[in-house]
Amino acid sequence: MYYEIFIGLRYLRAKRKQAFISVITLISVLGVMVGVMSLIVVLSVMNGYRADLMSKILGVNAHVLILSYGGPFDNYRQVGHQVERMEGVEASSPFIYAQVMLNHAGNVSGAVLRGVDSSDEDHLRYLEPMIKSGSITSLTARSDGYPTIIVGKELARQLAVHPGLTLTVVAPEGKVTPLGRAPYSKKYKVVGLFDSGMYEYDASMVWMDLKEAQELLGMGDRVTGVEVRVKDVYKADRIAENIQKALGYPFWTKDWMMMNRNLFAALKLEKITMFVILTMIVLVGALNIINTLVMLVMEKRKEVAILRAMGAKAKGVMAIFMVQGVVVGILGTVAGLISGLTLCYLLAKYKFISLPADVYYISTLPVKVQWVDVVFVAVAAVVISLLATIYPSYRASKVNPVEALRYE
Repeated sequence: MYYEIFIGLRYLRAKRKQAFISVITLISVLGVMVGVMSLIVVLSVMNGYRADLMSKILGVNAHVLILSYGGPFDNYRQVGHQVERMEGVEASSPFIYAQVMLNHAGNVSGAVLRGVDSSDEDHLRYLEPMIKSGSITSLTARSDGYPTIIVGKELARQLAVHPGLTLTVVAPEGKVTPLGRAPYSKKYKVVGLFDSGMYEYDASMVWMDLKEAQELLGMGDRVTGVEVRVKDVYKADRIAENIQKALGYPFWTKDWMMMNRNLFAALKLEKITMFVILTMIVLVGALNIINTLVMLVMEKRKEVAILRAMGAKAKGVMAIFMVQGVVVGILGTVAGLISGLTLCYLLAKYKFISLPADVYYISTLPVKVQWVDVVFVAVAAVVISLLATIYPSYRASKVNPVEALRYE
């Protein structure tokens, strides 16, 4: 063991004449620990929130949408077969999006009609978990002579409908008549409610079978577009580019990252901001390390002078006090990591922090620990602690042995 490390650790363990220095050392460790713990917990909660939000967005929306500059198109089957043969694509399905009006017992609301291919099992696999009442396969059958529809939970509350009741759907574009297009209305039986966890979807969307939507909107055999699900959601942008190149004009694509770019950019900025703010707590612990080492240098002035007189170099004396500061930083960092990860585990398992579900779409704090963040926080805390030791250690290395021992 180098003598610098041996003496540095010995100084750290030794009983000091001034107990106040030991108290400040303990405060330094606690400061670094609280800072690291806060960073771990807050970043994990934000990661959990982002992952939970992304899962809900991708639960409703496809990873990639294929649209046409010319509007609805009828060769969607060929497009779907061509896309499914491409690398990275898991499945595809045609869809219809349209604005409609809903009416039930005088309660009127605008909504987004989503026509889905209810005979496509691959497509239904990711939609089925959101159905809280009824089944999405019921869209293929008629109920009491009426075609069927599934309504968002919040929208059903606004319209005062529940499974078993009927509502009227009005398509503004309507059907072609001898006098031109006219609004068209039709009654549907509500056979289910869906809850995606996203208020804006649950309060504005209804689902019906693709063929029924085509008939309501007078689209013939055309669809709005083809939605594509990919194997790796983080490669959706590259796969979308490849699809657009393969299909060519008039088709164009947009991926889920493009559609929600502003939202996830805001979450990323918020995460960076919280990291910067909470790092200030670690800086408080680093300032305490500086105070501790400055006072320790004053207390050990004579010992430093003796070491210099015995031939210790300035770099060696500087290393002694840097070892102390780094050890304090490491102790605080390890304690912070243990306490932060333990708290994250307890939050994830027992969910003892509840949130009002009528205000937030989540009832408990979501937690997701990313080890990249953990390593980054630990390294940042140790580096800050190391930087905090430079000035007092430099001052210790400049102690003049002649001046310090003159009156001894």
